[in-house]
Amino acid sequence: MEQLIWLVPLLPFLGFVINGLGRKSLSKGLVGIIGSGVILASFIISVVIFFSLQGDTQKSHEVFLFDWISAGTLHIPLSFLVDPLSSIMLLIITGIGFLIHLYSTSYMHDDEGFGKFFSYLNLFVFFMLLLVLGSNYIVMFIGWEGVGLCSYLLIGFWYTNSAYASAAKKAFVMNRIGDLGFLLGVFLIFTTFGSVEFAKVFPQAANMLPGNNILFLITVLLFIGACGKSAQLPLFTWLPDAMAGPTPVSALIHAATMVTAGIYMIARSSVLFDLAPLTQNIIAIVGITTALVAAIIALTQTDIKKVLAYSTVSQLGYMFLGLGVGAYTGSFFHVLTHAFFKALLFLGAGSVIHAMHHEQDMRHMGGLRKKLPVTFLTMMIGTIAIAGLPPFSGFFSKDEILANAYQASPILWGVGVLTAFLTSFYMFRMMFLTFAGKYRGTHHEESHVHESPKAMTIPLIILAILAAIGGAINIPHVFGGNEWLAHWLSGAGVAQHELELSHSTEFTLMGVSVVAAIVALLYAYTRYVKGARVPVADEAPRSALAKLSYNKFYLDEIYDFIITKPLDAFSRFFYRIIDTKFIDGIVNGLGWSTNEASKGVRLLQSGNVGFYIFMMVAGIIALLAYTFYYI
Repeated sequence: MEQLIWLVPLLPFLGFVINGLGRKSLSKGLVGIIGSGVILASFIISVVIFFSLQGDTQKSHEVFLFDWISAGTLHIPLSFLVDPLSSIMLLIITGIGFLIHLYSTSYMHDDEGFGKFFSYLNLFVFFMLLLVLGSNYIVMFIGWEGVGLCSYLLIGFWYTNSAYASAAKKAFVMNRIGDLGFLLGVFLIFTTFGSVEFAKVFPQAANMLPGNNILFLITVLLFIGACGKSAQLPLFTWLPDAMAGPTPVSALIHAATMVTAGIYMIARSSVLFDLAPLTQNIIAIVGITTALVAAIIALTQTDIKKVLAYSTVSQLGYMFLGLGVGAYTGSFFHVLTHAFFKALLFLGAGSVIHAMHHEQDMRHMGGLRKKLPVTFLTMMIGTIAIAGLPPFSGFFSKDEILANAYQASPILWGVGVLTAFLTSFYMFRMMFLTFAGKYRGTHHEESHVHESPKAMTIPLIILAILAAIGGAINIPHVFGGNEWLAHWLSGAGVAQHELELSHSTEFTLMGVSVVAAIVALLYAYTRYVKGARVPVADEAPRSALAKLSYNKFYLDEIYDFIITKPLDAFSRFFYRIIDTKFIDGIVNGLGWSTNEASKGVRLLQSGNVGFYIFMMVAGIIALLAYTFYYI
């Protein structure tokens, strides 16, 4: 393991260097082979490491590479932590990452920046692997910042479009807000525990009393960092705008990996959060509020990628609800299943967009089921999974979170079920508007619609299989399962809490959520298949609630009014008054006064020898007077 683990992040980094330097000289075929091949090699090594841990009595290994920072009492090694939690994250990042790279070889084939795109993807995977492998908060933070940088590069990949460039800047700035909280939390951890190493911090924290004020402050700051990276209220508006990037970017960054970094960080730090019940309550409330708000917004969106973007925000809210009620395993389980079905749905949407010649508005689609049979079938599997219908993967992970939420608060559970109802409705609405009914474009456009090439459909098929059977890794006891994932993660120190509900209660809760999802499905079918409803035009009148939903509760406008415009006005004041008038005035005044003084002094250089002798004598007298007075 010590000999292999460093290769996992190194190979994608080498791919970044080779494709970055050779982006203009290497052929697209070779770029695709290198970019995808290094991720496949990392995946194979990750599989070997995962199975080596299976039979290992010591589930956690710290692999030291070298001393990185040493200053006073601060010692930070560059070392990796290989344990059950990081091993599964390696499989997600490299496995799904490889499928997305393979998909991109076809999707991006005609793009002029093909080599640059693959170098950015490889760099992103490198930083994400660094994030999950770090054995301390500083190495994790380097990976954390690295994926933020790569998201900026990938979201703004088509930067010549000013709207796309603005979306990239928005993502970068909003992530920096959260990152400041994370960094302050790391500073406080070092101040409190004298280390940032997980192996030294967590045992010390375990001896502290629950509700400790320092632990509360540390966990709140870490949670702020998670809110930025994992798109929770109030820092979630960057993620829907991030759909400006190419569709494979949406699948890789905003479905399977980067946005789950916050959940991974909290799960890794579960010892700290378990001792901060007030922080857990805040996380649960923020999570369920985000899930509900994003689901309501998704109800009326007409851009297929925007629907999936708000769906991602909503599902992330579910994960934070799980973390807030102490269901760390359930939350991480949903990270895993979400990676399968949401990557599938984004790539499926990319297949539709590819077939529709970059059309993303569902109002111009319809009737694509026969034209795109593989895309339709695989996306339907992903939709059933995210809707939480059994026996697909989303059913098991979502209901584990809802059961734990019910145990903590029936109100949280009720809002969660309402969100599950909305999730099923807007997802099947998307499917029916895209694939059912008649084609709503022109006959000429319809004649050119065709199924995507195999490089795009093979990843869809693999992800569809995973979305269908992925729930098997943590089948609950109520179904006769042994909850393998919970036992596996306990070896990584992830806090475990027993579910104290009777089997009859669990079945009842599952039944309610499944019925809610089926009712939503039937309602969507009635409206959009039988009723052949099509969303109205942008400028058409809407009801008050529909208007709020379609305009995303005007959150961007509110932020613009209360934050952006005041800051712009403040900066203009500093520019016009402080900078231009005061600072520039001082600098320019010094230059002007020196210039004017020199004009006067130069008049003394008249060329008259008598005047020079006079000045010399005056100077001697002045020196004598000075000497006499002071000596």
